[in-house]
Amino acid sequence: MILASSIFLVTLIFVIWQPKGLQIGTTAVLGAIVALIAGVVSFEDVLVVSDIVWDATLAFIGIILLSMVLDDIGFFEWCAIKMAKLSRGNGHLMFVYALLLGSFVSALFANDGAALILTPILLAKMRILKLNAKTILAFLLAGGFISDSASLPFVFSNLTNIVTANYFDIGFLEYLSRMFVPYIVSTVVTISFLWAFLRKDIPREIDVSLLKNPDDVLKNKTLFKFSWVFLALLLVGYFVGDNYDLPVSVFALGGGLIFLAIASYTKSARAWLTIKTAPWQVVWFSIGLYIVVYGLKNAGLTDYLATILQDLVQRGDVIAILGTGFISAFLSAIMNNMPTVMIMDIALTDIPNETLAYANIIGCNLGPKMTPFGSLATLLWLHVLSQKGVKIGFWQYSKFGLIVTPPILFVVLLTLV
Repeated sequence: MILASSIFLVTLIFVIWQPKGLQIGTTAVLGAIVALIAGVVSFEDVLVVSDIVWDATLAFIGIILLSMVLDDIGFFEWCAIKMAKLSRGNGHLMFVYALLLGSFVSALFANDGAALILTPILLAKMRILKLNAKTILAFLLAGGFISDSASLPFVFSNLTNIVTANYFDIGFLEYLSRMFVPYIVSTVVTISFLWAFLRKDIPREIDVSLLKNPDDVLKNKTLFKFSWVFLALLLVGYFVGDNYDLPVSVFALGGGLIFLAIASYTKSARAWLTIKTAPWQVVWFSIGLYIVVYGLKNAGLTDYLATILQDLVQRGDVIAILGTGFISAFLSAIMNNMPTVMIMDIALTDIPNETLAYANIIGCNLGPKMTPFGSLATLLWLHVLSQKGVKIGFWQYSKFGLIVTPPILFVVLLTLV
């Protein structure tokens, strides 16, 4: 356990620190190699991990490719400007609309897509609107938070969702039926809490006349209109695939590649450039860190967790659901939600209460917001902001996350009872 924990901690420190530009995916893969050499994990374990995460990884690649092409044609920028215009200059209404947009993007394009694509667009628009630094920070913190808290409704909305759904053989429709209400509650409660916490930094009036007409940012209006139809057909495809037990990645990756081909044919995007600039480091990070954390499983961590979870189950549904959710949240905050969801799924294997799998997902999606390194989406979000000249310190972020996250998590978990 000491050796496995040491390898994990060193890997996580380097992921957060990123010395001399060392990227997160490279660090995670190096950590996995060290774990193999040290005997903490075996090649058989690597195959087991690959079997657990392959669908989630391929689905993520597809969703990111689709998001990048939509971004190229102006889809998200159009949505952002439309949102701002609809507020008619009311700052508080714009704040609510911005979070609703973030909730929509996170649900359909995953939390990582929201962090990568929507954040720079919103930042650019806020600078055009000449908002002060405090207001910009308030919008950014809120947008970053909802990218994870709203990633609940669909299996493909978060990598943690896909991993858990596959592990427990939960179908697309079954998953949606259980998580749609938590998604709505999470969105409403998140917006309410964030507005209450940040309202002093939101101006009453904002001059939206400084923004362009939404249609002016579109590179291909025909493809933009078609994209709405394509997204609807893709969503139908997920339901059809559910009837035939097809992996989520069949439609996520297939849809991303088909739309990329259509955009390339209409000269609205360059396929090779899109593929080249996709965040491949995220893929290596996911696989590498899962392997490193599997070493903790081999050292007995899942056995300890299983004992605790079994004790919680004996205390009733409410205690079991809240306890599972908060354990997942705490572990996600300190060791990242990607490995946490797998460790918790394994610990829940022999516990006959499927609701706890959903509690695990909610904990792993919301809990990471307590620290800057809790989720991959947050790490990407901070990286994007840093490239745009916006620096958010560790304690500045953690103070915000530790205050806001627990009450929102508590309310959302209660929807499972």
